[in-house]
Amino acid sequence: MDVFETITDNGDVTHSEVLQTTIRMMQHPAYENPYEWSTADFEVGRPLGRGKFGRVYLSRERETGFMVAMKVMFKSQLTKWNVEKQLLREIEIQSRLKHKHILRLYTWFHDDRRIYLALELAAQGELYKHLKASPKGRFDERRSARYISQVADALNYCHANHVIHRDLKPENILLTDDDNIKLADFGWSAHTKSNKRKTMCGTLDYLPPEMVDGKHYDDSVDQWCLGILCYEFLVGNPPFESQNTQNTYEKIRRIDIVYPRHLSKGAIDLISKLLRIPSSSRITLRNVMNHPWVLLMQK
Repeated sequence: MDVFETITDNGDVTHSEVLQTTIRMMQHPAYENPYEWSTADFEVGRPLGRGKFGRVYLSRERETGFMVAMKVMFKSQLTKWNVEKQLLREIEIQSRLKHKHILRLYTWFHDDRRIYLALELAAQGELYKHLKASPKGRFDERRSARYISQVADALNYCHANHVIHRDLKPENILLTDDDNIKLADFGWSAHTKSNKRKTMCGTLDYLPPEMVDGKHYDDSVDQWCLGILCYEFLVGNPPFESQNTQNTYEKIRRIDIVYPRHLSKGAIDLISKLLRIPSSSRITLRNVMNHPWVLLMQK
């Protein structure tokens, strides 16, 4: 059976297979040496998804058999939308981040027409589709708490390395075959040692009030987004969703939030400690991981 079929049908990998792959990787010419990667190094399989500038394919490195998700983008589209610098920033940031809950960027290369990113394979794909497919379009509290703890862990690592993600949402989180989080899509991320920014970016329903009002902000914008994410996990939609942009802005400024009856006091407590003005009063990411509700739901 072809490997592009077996990877989805059978997630079991034996210790022997891992060992053999590791040995092959250590024998590869690229191991601890300069190496010019190209399309000749990879066998491209079925498409995994598509984005604004290209597609993602299941791919296999020919010499080792190592599986990756190959993101292929057209240079013409990147130029048309004037996002070349944004992509280079994404590559620079993501290639340096090495954390168990952050999607790895292994390498990148290009030809005359396309740019290729060889990314870690997260077999279950976007978290968003799993959220929408769940009963009532939401996760239960146990599953939500585990995911939130993992995202907080990833963001805490980012902040320790002077990176602000700035676009946290279910569409930018992937799931591994063993149901663990991989934070992805660093297109709007910023690497800044000053920890002060003013660029408005991200997704409307996740924008923090300091961005809405055009003020300077720091990495605590990610805590705000984590609060929105937690609410969306538990309810099925973001809390400030409205019919038009201006109404959404006003709800964000007032923190006009309605908690459904099915939410526990612990979940509400965590969300309310993340969605706070001023930003300095938001709970830290370490305290998110150690919040009583998060710890209780993971027992």
